[in-house]
Amino acid sequence: MRLTQFLTMAARVVVPHGYRYGTNRPWTVAAQKMNPPGKRRRKVCLESMSPEDWTILKGDTVAILSGKDAGKQGKVSQVIRARNWVIMEGLNTHFRYIGKSADYRGTYIASEAPLMVKDVALIDPADRKPTEAEWRFTEEGEKVRVSVRTGRIIPKPVVQRRDGIIPEQWKGKLMAWKILNPAAHGITNHDVHLCIFQFLFSNVRRNINARWG
Repeated sequence: MRLTQFLTMAARVVVPHGYRYGTNRPWTVAAQKMNPPGKRRRKVCLESMSPEDWTILKGDTVAILSGKDAGKQGKVSQVIRARNWVIMEGLNTHFRYIGKSADYRGTYIASEAPLMVKDVALIDPADRKPTEAEWRFTEEGEKVRVSVRTGRIIPKPVVQRRDGIIPEQWKGKLMAWKILNPAAHGITNHDVHLCIFQFLFSNVRRNINARWG
């Protein structure tokens, strides 16, 4: 089996028929408790959205259009495309008890509830007001988000991964040039293979994060 096929299989999440997606990733213990084997839950109907319709990414600053926090702006902490959800830091919160037992009432904490993606809008950098956005291509061929109202480019957020790496700051172009000319830079075959593996693995993580935020 090729390495690319193995990594593709690792990125594919297999869930049982009738699985109900939530805020937890399917392989976590919390998600498994919500979907125990044999339990049938009510089917949730969603509006179909193509990848081109998704203009909101993790780390974006958006405004809430409806609900108890309507008019407030905040940062998107998680995107769940399987349910058309976004979760914002410190907004749309509800309070609940965790750790309940027979002799302990639990701890009262604030929990951030998800919002439907149609209930939030990106912030236009020109006037800091909510706006609709769409994907377009620049003259250089770069795919960017553009405000429909002002035509201003809305830059993609810079998000730090869990391992502390910021992909936008990774010098991938320089490394690719060195791979094409390994002898001129004193790079061994082991270094080339390691770099290719890291590139493929980063694509797998990007695919997972694109679906689960």
